Amino acid sequence: MLQEFKKFALKGSVFDMAIGIIVGGAFTPIVKSLVNDLIMPPIGLLLGNVDFSDLFIVLRRGAEATAPYATLEDASEAGAVTLNYGLFVNSIVSFLIVTLAVFFLVKNINRWKDEEEAPATPTTKDCPFCLSSVPIPATRCPQCTSELAA
Repeated sequence: MLQEFKKFALKGSVFDMAIGIIVGGAFTPIVKSLVNDLIMPPIGLLLGNVDFSDLFIVLRRGAEATAPYATLEDASEAGAVTLNYGLFVNSIVSFLIVTLAVFFLVKNINRWKDEEEAPATPTTKDCPFCLSSVPIPATRCPQCTSELAA
């Protein structure tokens, strides 16, 4: 059983998966910053100075302060129960960016693999009469001297 585990753990796909998880974890803060700091502000500006992180619906007012709440932070401090659809929109945009980045990464890696694994162009063909290997440009088999089709 230990040998089987060692064989499984040392497979390339397990290492690839582990590296993917580590890189994904390191990539998450970058994507969050990209979405929250660079992408969502211009989109919010185009939609009339909307800050997506402060888009919410109050389901139940808080006991400490009266509604309406200017920000999600104000609502949370007041103890209000909110439906935070703006944060959900930010999460969807983050997910789409990560998915797009992973798609391009995998696409390029697969392209590199395809280039490395491309089969070499054949330089010989088989003689239909004696089945020996003959160079492709040959018109006559050197073994049986049969005339080969062009």
